Amino acid sequence: MSVQTQYQQKRLSAADAIRVVHNGDTVVIPTAVAEPPALLTALSEARRDFRNVQVSQILPVRPYGYFDPETIEHVRHTAYFFSGVSRPGGKAGWVDFIPSCFSEMPDLINRGLMKSEVVFSLASPMDKHGYFSLGLAADYTMAAIANARAVVLEVNPNVPFTNGNCQIHISQVAALTENDEAIREVGLPKIGPVQEAIGKYVADMIPDGATLQIGYGGIPDAVVMQLTHKHDLGVHTEMIGDGILSLIEAGVVTNRKKNYLPGKSVATFALGSKKLYQFLHRNPAFEMHPVDFTNDPYLAGLNDNLHAINATMQIDFLGQCGSESLGTTPYSGTGGQTDFVRAANRSKGGKAFIVLPSTAKDDTISRIVPTLTPGTHMSTTKNDINYVVTEFGVAQLRGKSAHQRCEALIGIAHPNFRAELREAAKKIGLM
Repeated sequence: MSVQTQYQQKRLSAADAIRVVHNGDTVVIPTAVAEPPALLTALSEARRDFRNVQVSQILPVRPYGYFDPETIEHVRHTAYFFSGVSRPGGKAGWVDFIPSCFSEMPDLINRGLMKSEVVFSLASPMDKHGYFSLGLAADYTMAAIANARAVVLEVNPNVPFTNGNCQIHISQVAALTENDEAIREVGLPKIGPVQEAIGKYVADMIPDGATLQIGYGGIPDAVVMQLTHKHDLGVHTEMIGDGILSLIEAGVVTNRKKNYLPGKSVATFALGSKKLYQFLHRNPAFEMHPVDFTNDPYLAGLNDNLHAINATMQIDFLGQCGSESLGTTPYSGTGGQTDFVRAANRSKGGKAFIVLPSTAKDDTISRIVPTLTPGTHMSTTKNDINYVVTEFGVAQLRGKSAHQRCEALIGIAHPNFRAELREAAKKIGLM
């Protein structure tokens, strides 16, 4: 049977395609803008027809109807990583979450520790050989596909066909539906003077020829803006966004100096503008791979001079980073922070940066604290921490004693809090 015949036989409306879901199934959805809006809208509209269905995803971007505390016995969201859409449910307790390092999620799925009966995903149009590309996110979705009973694709001509281990054959697909609406665009975060100051400290420490992993947020993008004078940078990251695209267009990223996958920019998901998505389409200089490849600390650390930039919300005197919650209230998730801190620490010449403004709530709260707020979910440990950067400077903590770390962190705290922090340090025997 030809691939075109298979395609036509499996082509359904979204309302019909979702009927591959059985009661009790877990439906795995890829990261962020790779979520399939027609399928998830249809599932939301029919959610009362199902019982005990779980939808699992990192970073949902649209508030679908199944985000409803009144119908969680029918369809319930389980977060791999919270977003603004799922965070209210996490705070109220009707959205559950699964803690995990991003790099380990495919293995957890393969071992059956995280369920995957059905996969819904956006995909590019099929090529003449019968292959679709999950061009916006390979992440944990490729592992979920390998373990799922049924795979349903939402085929959209606006999804890029990317190179790498992110493709699926029509023979693996149970059903598909078509939708040509524009892919959701996510703009660059707001960058102010604090972010610019932090960005300059980090940018000054990134040499020509470095390989970059850059997370999402105002500070990482402020770093990117100050790298335009660098030469021969490389990219091995979990997320590719418009900041990195601007460096590629400026000729700053060449990937020539990478000693692992030279000549290629590598990521596991894309989050940005239409321009970014079009840039990725059949681009031989870019590859999309599953997260157990991109984020594996050993593999990523094979790149010499790997420089990883990630943000946190709070850090204590020992260098423990609370990047996922506000006390006991979940805010985001582990994501790839732990993965890339460890990768950069392994890398010859690598540097792992944790960045944060020194204060919160209009300078009324110090983000550098004696101990993390009780209940805070810790991402980067005291054993992994390396460079910490605020708008007041850089503290290098790796290899330093507890007393030295405390002194260094107070030195980059907001001046209004330094005396108070020193007194607290004395009380707990660190100064």
